[in-house]
Amino acid sequence: MPLRIALYRPEIPPNTGNIARLCIALGAELHIVGEPAFELTEKAARRAGLDYWDKVRLFRHENWENFLASSPPASRVYLISTKGPLSYTAAKFAENDSLLFGNETSGLPPELMRSVEPSSILRIPMEEECRCLNLSNAVAVVAYEALRQIRNW
Repeated sequence: MPLRIALYRPEIPPNTGNIARLCIALGAELHIVGEPAFELTEKAARRAGLDYWDKVRLFRHENWENFLASSPPASRVYLISTKGPLSYTAAKFAENDSLLFGNETSGLPPELMRSVEPSSILRIPMEEECRCLNLSNAVAVVAYEALRQIRNW
């Protein structure tokens, strides 16, 4: 698996749907960490018009610790946050790396961010007037850069 995309307690179903479609397009896994704010059943997905839900390689993790325990050996987990000290373009991504994104209203919790090395917290550079990008846009930006490096796209 070239890439693992993880969402921490996602809140907005259409964002998760867009990210699921992106995961299919990229051949990536989608990991949900913690409880989402909506149902993730196939029935709920069909009702939302996500007719490709059966193609998503979806993994659920009760919490951050369970997600970390599921990570392949020698893989890295990058947290993507507006508070990251490094641009995502500074990272040297490799096969089996994970990209963890926070939820739409509060991002990643401070205690989770304190539990990792600062060099593994990345940000997407943007103008000061913009607080943040839409979650599905942010995932697309970083995931395509990661796969550009991994697959030499």
